[in-house]
Amino acid sequence: MMEDPSSKQEITRVLKVLEALKQASHELHTLPSTNVIESDSIKALLELETESDTILSKDPRLSTLSQHLTKLKSLVDTLQKSCGHGLGSFLTRRFLIQSISRVAGSVELEIQAWIDRESIESLIKGLNEPLQTEEDDLVSLLSQFEDRVSQGFSRELQDLVLKSKIFCLLERVLCNPNCSKKVREQCAFVVSALIRFNKDVFAGQVLMGPLIHGLVSMTSLESMKVLCSLIKSIKSPLVDEIESNGEIPKIISFLDYKDLQWRIVAMDCILEIGYFGRKEAIEAMLTEGLIMKLVELQRSELCGDLIDTGMSDDEKERSRGEKKFSESHPFASCVARFAVQLEVGEGLRQREKRAFKQEILKRVREACVSDAEAATIVAEVLWGSSP
Repeated sequence: MMEDPSSKQEITRVLKVLEALKQASHELHTLPSTNVIESDSIKALLELETESDTILSKDPRLSTLSQHLTKLKSLVDTLQKSCGHGLGSFLTRRFLIQSISRVAGSVELEIQAWIDRESIESLIKGLNEPLQTEEDDLVSLLSQFEDRVSQGFSRELQDLVLKSKIFCLLERVLCNPNCSKKVREQCAFVVSALIRFNKDVFAGQVLMGPLIHGLVSMTSLESMKVLCSLIKSIKSPLVDEIESNGEIPKIISFLDYKDLQWRIVAMDCILEIGYFGRKEAIEAMLTEGLIMKLVELQRSELCGDLIDTGMSDDEKERSRGEKKFSESHPFASCVARFAVQLEVGEGLRQREKRAFKQEILKRVREACVSDAEAATIVAEVLWGSSP
């Protein structure tokens, strides 16, 4: 540990030096062999050596990094002193260059591991005391961790995350209504990033805990967007949990909000549930009057028809026109879009798909205010679905 780990200035100084070392090591690791001696990366490493020695001596966890840097300097010195134009000298220089590249890669990995440990320790401290931590500081720590996780899979980083039990802390803060919405939303972003990082490891924790209820009860646009992304990643098992936890009525109720963005996000979530949902989830949505709500949305000023949209015959122009049309008419033929999701989705058996299609048509006729409206929507459902 550092002598004064609570000192922001000290940690900032250390990070600045190590980030510079890491960048120089990365460039050296990927540098063409002919440019090693003259490279700015070598000069930067040698210039940072004295300052880094002082830093490394304070943290025993950086001892391996110190050894790598010593070895790297030795290899560079040897390479600079090497001379001669014979085959033996050529092979020696090639060997030294490859060794420098390999050690530079090790330096980069060691520095990244130290940065990961420090950032996770700082984040854990903030998550353990979310009400005593400055909101902006905690949001910044969460955002930095999200960015790190989003860089791609790393077994070393995964081990750190699992050992620190940081997922449980994220879940606890996310589900705590006393914490600020901004912090809770950022926790949701981190959870989504962890699922993308390694779904097989972290999906189980999403399914077993109160996180789903926390996302829905937060009543936040951002949390609902995260829920949609989680449904896309975890698929039917997550929809099963949403249904068994009784969250579907709350999600359907978001369609009644006056805010247009809320209704659009709710529609996106409902379409995802329709695609991955099993029989129980679809029944729960229909029981909550989903078709009636969709018919009302389609009847609104933001509606439109899938039939005869007047698009150009040119494929590129038609694609551009469809996108513009869907943006200005977010609930165009939303009943048919929901029906199509059920038909092409993964959650239902063929027999169930046929039965739900008939049930949707029945509810459409009941919800429409005129025969003409009913005929239009029924035609869209039949036209938009496979025979």
